[in-house]
Amino acid sequence: MKSAMRTVGMALIVFGMGALRASAQAPSIQADLLKDWTSLKDTMHKIATEMPDDKFTFKATPAERDYGQQIMHVAQVNAMLLKALGAKAPAPAIDMKATGKAATIKQMDDSFDYGIAAIKEQTDQTMMQAAMNPPPFMGASTRARVVSFLIGHTWDIYGQMVVYLRLNGKVPPASQRP
Repeated sequence: MKSAMRTVGMALIVFGMGALRASAQAPSIQADLLKDWTSLKDTMHKIATEMPDDKFTFKATPAERDYGQQIMHVAQVNAMLLKALGAKAPAPAIDMKATGKAATIKQMDDSFDYGIAAIKEQTDQTMMQAAMNPPPFMGASTRARVVSFLIGHTWDIYGQMVVYLRLNGKVPPASQRP
């Protein structure tokens, strides 16, 4: 009987420890979006800096944005749509007249920093609440949807920037091998 009780007791301890570990690692919408956003900032900074200064105004066709304009587009859209999260963090003043590699990349980095601050202010519950004044093309949306849209939008621009780099004989940082 003592052996059986000891076995049951050990099983309860092991089960309880597993439950504690599982609860400590519970999924979180806010944490997942923050992780993805922070990683995307790093990825975009790396690809933005990869283009040489003298090629920063390169565009594949006359109708397209040039490389620097792609970066400014990301900065502008990030700063504009992140306001829908209703964060207390102040939105950066994106200078759409910024030119040159360093100034342009700073605008983009500032927009990502604003996103980090705005997402950090959220909880899983607030992420599921309605966004404040989302853009009309999105219609009524949760705050999580706004962040998800921005991540997708930025990856789209990233794909265009990859083509620009490759047309200039450069390998995107994510594809470089040591």
